[in-house]
Amino acid sequence: MKKAVIFDVDGTLVDSVDLHARAWQEALAQFGHPVAFEAVRGQIGKGGDQLLPVFLSKEEISKYGKQIEEYRGALFKRQYLSQVTGFPQVRDLLQQIKRNGQHIALASSAKKDELTTYKRIANVEDLTDEETSTDDAEKSKPHPDIFKAALDRVGVSANEAVTVGDSPYDAEAAGKLGLQTIGVLCGGFSEADLRQAGCIAIYRDPADLLADLDRSPITRD
Repeated sequence: MKKAVIFDVDGTLVDSVDLHARAWQEALAQFGHPVAFEAVRGQIGKGGDQLLPVFLSKEEISKYGKQIEEYRGALFKRQYLSQVTGFPQVRDLLQQIKRNGQHIALASSAKKDELTTYKRIANVEDLTDEETSTDDAEKSKPHPDIFKAALDRVGVSANEAVTVGDSPYDAEAAGKLGLQTIGVLCGGFSEADLRQAGCIAIYRDPADLLADLDRSPITRD
């Protein structure tokens, strides 16, 4: 049995991927960069430091990248955050993991204040031992910084933990540390994309993972 389980949050514990994509799409358009929704959606799971270079040049990022991120953050909180909901049985899943004696950490590309709100929405504020956000990392996913910080805070090695995430960027980031990833489909990425990125098991959502927990890589090495 693994000593710790590290969860991504957006698209894994809370249903927010489409809302983030809309906020980024609107923010980019506001600064003269209209982008198709699906193009933006395919980048959700990264922090702004990794998402913006997909759509903007280095010169554009230097000129107004920070303004776009700030605009996006304010827009998301004002217009979209209230629409975020937790996926079914998230609390039940984390409670069972805690009963098993395992540590739980969150590792998200969200900002720290957003992460605090997500914990409340998912009703897991009292169930997490540690958390890391994009504020704790030099680079966001698919770089491994956020997961490295989570491992350090929990005090376990990569082979003593497993992560759960919805995007290929979770699996890519974790894989750089030798950390295995369980993929969930509720964030909207395909099973093929998750497996190609390195996920060792795929579940529909947290409820599906809970139903199979005793046979999953969380419980069985």
